[in-house]
Amino acid sequence: MTPFDAAVADAAPAGAWEGVAWALARDLKLALRSRPELGVLLLFYVIVVTLFPLGVGPEPALLRALGPGVLWVAALLASLLSLPRLFASDFADGTLEQIALSPYPLPALVAGKIAAHWASTGLPLVIISPLLGLQFGLAADELAVLALGLLLGTPTLSMLGAIGAALTLGVRGGGGLLALLILPLYVPILIFGASAVDAVRGGLAAAPHLSLLGAALIGAAVGAPIATSAAVRIALE
Repeated sequence: MTPFDAAVADAAPAGAWEGVAWALARDLKLALRSRPELGVLLLFYVIVVTLFPLGVGPEPALLRALGPGVLWVAALLASLLSLPRLFASDFADGTLEQIALSPYPLPALVAGKIAAHWASTGLPLVIISPLLGLQFGLAADELAVLALGLLLGTPTLSMLGAIGAALTLGVRGGGGLLALLILPLYVPILIFGASAVDAVRGGLAAAPHLSLLGAALIGAAVGAPIATSAAVRIALE
């Protein structure tokens, strides 16, 4: 364990927000050290999205209809691929146990780790998605709704995925089990996100779909850190 990780062991009892800030800063620092891994993840997203126009042909109406779903599915898969690194390395070297014993509330530390995971993996996907959406001929208002939907939906994907990542800690073949646990939970987010863009294309309001994404985000923000911290404690026992 590095001195930066060990510093929390000597910290005075602190509140939840301090724990969130500590875990967020720590994991963002670690993410910056593994920039090639993050680059591969972003490249995966770009390649998956780019292959679809090459595979289905240049028909504009077909591409425009497929675009939102393709972008959301690619973002979902990219998020899923990044989940094992959320806790696995800390679990392998014993750091996760030290974090659980720190004076900070474990749900707060977990929330900080999830926030760092989204900032390093989900946020870049949100930023690049409008550019990739141009390949499918999406209009400006559709691109705006796509980006807003991803901005609301990708944090929920990270929070739901964190529960599965914690439940599969130390399990042989945990990657496949993680996908089986998490993909059904991802489906509603995928449907609401893609449907928001489809609604704009059909001349309807995207607000109902975006509201559902926002409600899912709030619900996940309340429950996911608690559920994940419980799963982490089970894995450490």
